[in-house]
Amino acid sequence: MTDRSSRPHHSPRRTPTRIERRIIKVRVIRRWGPARIASLLRPAASTVHAVLRRYRMAHLTELDRATGAIIRKTVRRYEHPAPGDLVHVDIKKLGNIPDGGGHRVLGRAAGRRDRRRGVGYAYLHNAVDDHSRLAYTEIHADEQAITAVGFWARAQAYFDSCGIAARRVLTDNGSCYRSHVWRDALTSADVVHKRTRPYRPQTNGKVERFNRTLLEEWAYARPYQRESDRRADLPGWLHFYNHHRRHTGIGGHPPASRVPNLSGQYT
Repeated sequence: MTDRSSRPHHSPRRTPTRIERRIIKVRVIRRWGPARIASLLRPAASTVHAVLRRYRMAHLTELDRATGAIIRKTVRRYEHPAPGDLVHVDIKKLGNIPDGGGHRVLGRAAGRRDRRRGVGYAYLHNAVDDHSRLAYTEIHADEQAITAVGFWARAQAYFDSCGIAARRVLTDNGSCYRSHVWRDALTSADVVHKRTRPYRPQTNGKVERFNRTLLEEWAYARPYQRESDRRADLPGWLHFYNHHRRHTGIGGHPPASRVPNLSGQYT
């Protein structure tokens, strides 16, 4: 009574074996992609791609072009040696929840109708210490420069209260971070400002990962009935993240464990 494979007994339109062998041979010897192999052997590029997938050929990005040997992709990670050496700052845009719930409560169609009513967006201003991963977050109605400056003043005060003296700040190239008011605020606080290279969000990866965790474990963790309920949960979740949640990037310990003498660490 074992289920029989759904694969047909005959595939008359399948690429002939001799063509498949030629495709594999060219791939191994010349290390070409589907388009170049197709230009030489004349089958469609999609056919070449299907053959390469069928025989589980390694991607060109996984090969040493000179030798053809399979190499491991190198994941570059960095971590500054002490708290405050670098603080990652970013803004995450998040849709507000209308009273009565959004699409997670009412379904997609009703959720879209509520979105058209103009409930607007919230902007999560986030700061994450590179060494400890200690985080500070505020919700604002915009991402203007004056708002970002006010947020950073309070974030810096929070880190100071934790014994962390911020020396450098890393942001993306958003307009608020390129403004004169932002530059002057950091200069007056004797903080060095660094910006990521354009189209390289992974440079600011720690706060980007925090953004994702924030959405998964707080913003979309349960079907909230209204925006005020979700916002009321943020302080408690942020305390949990900083003091109790195990962080795989720092050996399974909470961020507070990397900040000496941090009050409230075990509450």
